Amino acid sequence: MSNDPRVIVALDFPSATQALAFAARVDPAQCRLKVGKELFTAAGPALIEKLLQRNFAIFLDLKFHDIPNTVAGACKAAAQLGVWMLNVHALGGRAMLEAARDAVAGATRPPILIAVTVLTSMGAKDMAEIGLAGDPAAAALRLAKLTQASGLAGVVCSAQEAALLKGECGNDFCLVTPGIRPAGATLDDQQRVMTPAKAIAAGADYLVIGRPVTQAPDPGALLAAINHDVEGQLTR
Repeated sequence: MSNDPRVIVALDFPSATQALAFAARVDPAQCRLKVGKELFTAAGPALIEKLLQRNFAIFLDLKFHDIPNTVAGACKAAAQLGVWMLNVHALGGRAMLEAARDAVAGATRPPILIAVTVLTSMGAKDMAEIGLAGDPAAAALRLAKLTQASGLAGVVCSAQEAALLKGECGNDFCLVTPGIRPAGATLDDQQRVMTPAKAIAAGADYLVIGRPVTQAPDPGALLAAINHDVEGQLTR
């Protein structure tokens, strides 16, 4: 198995007990784990510490979006938890993005700092309703370029925008893509989705997969199959 697993499993559970029970069923060499708003609000930093003790790399997905000073303080605190990856929302603007960048730079082990562009649950109609011009791809590119110019490592984006963003921002710009669904899986509340192998081929660096893995009868076996497809794409 790779020492740089490309799959990030979203721990979309309401409690630490359920999250830890799932973590016991998978190998840290197979995947990284994402802790989002619901779980972090319920379980807090103590859960992060327990997952780190089990040797999982953690993506803390809290999408910080506030005034620069507030976001800087939150990012500094998150970095001190020892997480592998951390995100803010690009719609916070350049000053906020740069404050977040500077806040994590001084950490003993700085996390990878990325920004959210356009949520994968949003389509063109949703964007129009909140006053964002253009289609999701155009908005994602605009926000990705702002993120790169502000010194962050990459963005969260739909896999459908990955090829465009890689072409415009370069291969070193990290793309984390939610909305990944293995062939045959349900869409749930995602609109802009792609299979793991196709997402890697499009330029995604890391794949966020939630319910298809967490609700699988044998999540380890499913991860093995996904990783096999991903490795096959990476070695082409």
